[in-house]
Amino acid sequence: MSNTTNTTATPVPYQGGDIAWTLTSTALVFIMIPGVGYFYSGMARSKNALSLIMLGMLSVGVVSFQWWLWGYSLTFGPSSSRFIGNLDHAFLLNVGFEQQSSITATVPALVFAIYQCMFAAITPALAIGSAAERGRIAPASIFIFVWSTIVYDVVACWTWNIDGWANKLGTLDFAGGTPVHISSGTAALAYCIIVGKRHGHGTDEFKPHNIANVVLGAVLLWFGWFGFNGGSELAANTRAATACVVTNLAAAVGGLVWAIMDYRLEKKISALGFCSGVVAGLVAITPASGYVEAYSGAIFGIAAGVICNLAVKLKHIFDFDDALDVFAVHAVGGLVGNILTGIFASKKVFALDNIDHLGGWIDGNWIQMAYQLANSVAAIFYTFVMTYIILFVMDKIPGLSLRVDLDSETKGLDESELGELAYYHVDRLVAVNTRTGETKTVKEETIHQQNDTNVSIV
Repeated sequence: MSNTTNTTATPVPYQGGDIAWTLTSTALVFIMIPGVGYFYSGMARSKNALSLIMLGMLSVGVVSFQWWLWGYSLTFGPSSSRFIGNLDHAFLLNVGFEQQSSITATVPALVFAIYQCMFAAITPALAIGSAAERGRIAPASIFIFVWSTIVYDVVACWTWNIDGWANKLGTLDFAGGTPVHISSGTAALAYCIIVGKRHGHGTDEFKPHNIANVVLGAVLLWFGWFGFNGGSELAANTRAATACVVTNLAAAVGGLVWAIMDYRLEKKISALGFCSGVVAGLVAITPASGYVEAYSGAIFGIAAGVICNLAVKLKHIFDFDDALDVFAVHAVGGLVGNILTGIFASKKVFALDNIDHLGGWIDGNWIQMAYQLANSVAAIFYTFVMTYIILFVMDKIPGLSLRVDLDSETKGLDESELGELAYYHVDRLVAVNTRTGETKTVKEETIHQQNDTNVSIV
């Protein structure tokens, strides 16, 4: 790649449609980040709702700067180590419209860079949800910068960089099963272990305060995932369309399966359960979306709905407080998706791009399973160890302690960390007994414990 621009050279044969689809997909992935915020905020108590939405937006700000500074270069720059790129493209130097992307010749490097920036931004936004309701926001912002550099850029480099060891090995990961979901879910596990359990964990009932926000977040995620998976083709073609089809099917089936599993216990259809299954299905299909045929979407949805639902129980078995089930949905879902990719990758789908690939186990290429497992296990081990070290060191540095004090946790992070509330009108609530007409003022977080009451806002 030349470091100078030759104005007399033959123009690079970019495809306008491919550029347009990639930029559109960039916007679709961006909208997923506030989607994560709303999804998480609805699952938390109201006094912490704004902090979770804000953490997602802070992730966009911090990672966008980090990506420009050196993140893109460390991820996609030439790599002699097979683990991390160099700093040739720091400050996005020599990443313009005159340079082709290292992945495809039809999209300029600058378009590819901004598209991948959204992937880098959403990953830590997913991870920090595990520390909801007790993690300080300023240290979390510093963690996002450090973690993106030391963990995300490394895992993404070895998976997607043309010089990365997993890429060279033959691992298949179309849109981020390993760099995004396994890494964020595993980091979430380390984060919740280091920061500790919420006060009252195991005795108090932590109920979602706003299921409507959960549904809104799930809708934004489902909507944006068409750009997340379909856009990863970096071209407006039939393979991108195939990725969109299997993405939608996996989400739909995952939601239905999770809802059915919850129904067998509660005898009610749970909106939260359906939305959780949708996200699990989307996570699982991510690494496979550009490699599998349409019918596979249903299989991925079923597997994710069942396995991720059961994985939620791991936090009770091993007694850790993953407040929003990030590990169960993203790390486990990503692992399920990677394994199934090794089984259902199809030569027919590769042929849509004129790529001669052996496919997965269904095409007789059983070794693909070993490649998928190698990348998955390496990412889980590396992410957990490095995240744990980063958080452990940060927590020992004066001013960077990860957890708020008991008084701040009781008040809620919105008030103690932001000085702003998501809902100013719910400072005081009146519970009205429907039998006697007796009224009493109660704290918002105790509403779910009131029996036989209608609750009106003062």
